[in-house]
Amino acid sequence: MLDENTIKIVKSTAPVLQEHSQEIGERFYELLFSRVPDLYNMFNQTNQKRGFQQGALAYGVYLAGANIDNLQAIESMVERVTEKHRALGVQPEQYPIVGETLLEAVKDVLGEAATDEVIDAWGKAYKAIADIFMDREAKLYQETEKQPGGWIGIRPFYVEKKVKESDVITSFYLKPKDGKPIPSYQPGQYLTIQADIDGEKYFHMRHYSLSDAPNKDYFRISVKQEDAQGMAPAGIVSNYLHNEISEGDTLAIAAPAGDFTVKTEELPIVLLSGGVGITPMMSMFNTLVENHSEREITFIHAAENSTVHAMREHVENLAEENQNVTSFVCYANPTEEDRSKHRYDKEGFIDLDWLQTVLSDNQKDFYFCGPFPFLKAINHALQKWGVPKERRTYELFSPISTIEDA
Repeated sequence: MLDENTIKIVKSTAPVLQEHSQEIGERFYELLFSRVPDLYNMFNQTNQKRGFQQGALAYGVYLAGANIDNLQAIESMVERVTEKHRALGVQPEQYPIVGETLLEAVKDVLGEAATDEVIDAWGKAYKAIADIFMDREAKLYQETEKQPGGWIGIRPFYVEKKVKESDVITSFYLKPKDGKPIPSYQPGQYLTIQADIDGEKYFHMRHYSLSDAPNKDYFRISVKQEDAQGMAPAGIVSNYLHNEISEGDTLAIAAPAGDFTVKTEELPIVLLSGGVGITPMMSMFNTLVENHSEREITFIHAAENSTVHAMREHVENLAEENQNVTSFVCYANPTEEDRSKHRYDKEGFIDLDWLQTVLSDNQKDFYFCGPFPFLKAINHALQKWGVPKERRTYELFSPISTIEDA
């Protein structure tokens, strides 16, 4: 239990950490990797180069500090982060070095403003928060291992089938090499791949959404090949999977994880996706249809055009076969063939005016996934329409912690 003075200091200095969040994050990772280089194995090095993880880390610290007297307010963040920690194999003994390094980074960035009193208060706060994380992660490890077909750590799977879904997205059907059962999972969750790539000093861990309904004898992930764009480097693991992994090859997999799941079964449901954000939506969509859900289901996908639109025919077929399913397509830059064959319902981006023409009302549960600008635009439109926060559920593929304040 933290004393009142500690809580007061942490809450009053949290905005200062937020103001310097990117600098603190950069200094933290610089120090951490110099002391424990093996942790490179655990972090997405592409996101490190893009600067995403640095800002996300310090933002999370700020959020915890700002709510240190009401940690229930950050329950959703705790759930999201601990799911990732379990998938990555984070252990309790790693928390002390992280805490020490974080406090040193705060001192280095804030200088004289980081007095002994401030650092002592944040040290106590970090321990309280770390205890919450470790307790939750211990339960996740137990639950994962005890479920039928479950396992902890890495398990070898082979690629039974590799299917090209579009010019940029390919599906990988994965089966366990030991031939034993695999666990079920919640639609919307992800697998974690540990890739040991020739020429790379460290192995790489990546999360990829499961893109089919659970309770099959395989897992399916659908991966977008990420090319270099401007200053952003190419995706190391996505290119490895697309270009170097063939049918029959082995991948090291951690058990399904994630908190982006369908949480209610009452209202009509709207699944909104942009680009490769279609992957967790396919898992939700296929599950709802296979379970003969009576909910009104609206599937809306946005893409550049048909060349990069994955699984279009599958969605169209299910919409035709099920009276409770409706699907819509938005293309930002349709091809001439897209136009002549009427392959889309809207040219341009999804906006509130258009949503209000295809949806009868806003009394629905909205789930959305895609690039950061897409998520922010959809969230803003739904807010403007009066959809309450509890009926707006989204998944971010990057470590940016929120779309509310960004």
